[in-house]
Amino acid sequence: MDKSATPSLSRRHFLAFSGAAAAAPALWLPRRRARNDKVQIGVIGMGIRGRNLLRSEFFPNEGFRVVAVCDVDRTRREHAKTLVDERQGSTDCVVFEDHRDLIQHPDVDAVVIATPDHWHAIQVLDACLAGKDIYCEKPLTRTLHEAKVLIDAVRKTGVVFQTGSQQRTEFGHRFVTACELVRNGRIGDLLTVHVGVGDPPVACDLPAEDMEPGLDWDRWLGPAKARPYNSILSPRGVHGHYPRWRDYRDFCGGPLADMGAHHFDIAHWGLGADTSGPVEVLPPADPTAKRGATLVYAGGVRVVHGGPNGTTFTGTDGVIHVDRGRLVSVPDKILQEELGDDALRLPRKPSHAQDWLDHIGTRTRPVCDVEVGARSAAVNLLLCEVYARRSSLAWDPTAWRFVGANAPNDILVDDGREGFRLPKV
Repeated sequence: MDKSATPSLSRRHFLAFSGAAAAAPALWLPRRRARNDKVQIGVIGMGIRGRNLLRSEFFPNEGFRVVAVCDVDRTRREHAKTLVDERQGSTDCVVFEDHRDLIQHPDVDAVVIATPDHWHAIQVLDACLAGKDIYCEKPLTRTLHEAKVLIDAVRKTGVVFQTGSQQRTEFGHRFVTACELVRNGRIGDLLTVHVGVGDPPVACDLPAEDMEPGLDWDRWLGPAKARPYNSILSPRGVHGHYPRWRDYRDFCGGPLADMGAHHFDIAHWGLGADTSGPVEVLPPADPTAKRGATLVYAGGVRVVHGGPNGTTFTGTDGVIHVDRGRLVSVPDKILQEELGDDALRLPRKPSHAQDWLDHIGTRTRPVCDVEVGARSAAVNLLLCEVYARRSSLAWDPTAWRFVGANAPNDILVDDGREGFRLPKV
């Protein structure tokens, strides 16, 4: 395939304005799908998360077909093609090094983004410009600025967006049940929520190593500042673990944001705060502590970083704790008594991929729409900022800006490297 050639316009999705979609926004033309008409996806990022998504979400679902894979590491992308071809019984899967080539491929209806966090915003915006529906892993972005930009871009282009916060659909619906009970007042008035996840990120001080053959290191770094290769960031070969780039602030919000994107998302769901956020962020009392920072919401509820793994809701009449393997309450009767017919019900979906597929068909918003993902990312990033500054911050979740005399709104900019700036939508 001549990847330098401009691809023909997709009959499936869009008409571009006189040129490649990367140069100008696409005119979205939604279409009805026949019952047996598969959504053809391209997967960007073929590390452990990309492969796990294929195996757990997309291979088992008859509504999808994988037509392309992309990775900046030659070994990983060739291995991914082998996985796809063996599963689908063909040799049709196309391989790309540059995500833009995959996005522009005319057979790709939708993209799955499983790259490190610092790449998410650029790749989402490129997909929006091409009119491709998007499934993007959490944490959705590495900066507050990126999170707001993605909300605006998805709304403008009308693509169907699912954030990979699978706790809303999977794990035996424990999280759905917990949030339903909280929002129906089963623990009384909500007072606090404790979210037990890891620490904020640290500076990257890893030493230089010999380059991994077949890896485009500059493209792996993308918008992050230039630094030498280290295998902790991009492991050699087809690795079987989650890499530790998640620890470093150039690439992620640390262990705090990595699992916080899941568990603070559940805190927001229980609060009914999917379209809002905190108004103040407070540092821990101990100036050296890596946990204990607090998010304060307009109604007075406090969400604290710290506590047992998972999410713990405390109200005037009881407590509910939920994690992936358990759901408990104090007193026990909170879980034992059924909700009434008139109770608020939250959606129960068979899987995260199926929810995305269903909404691609109806052109409506999935359970983890872009704003859900952006706002759960934002609370983690606000916490990271407070840990770095060790002073309180006031936040306007509607205007998406800091407020007050010392508002650090200078950080709400695109800080990517030259050549890796956010595309305009």
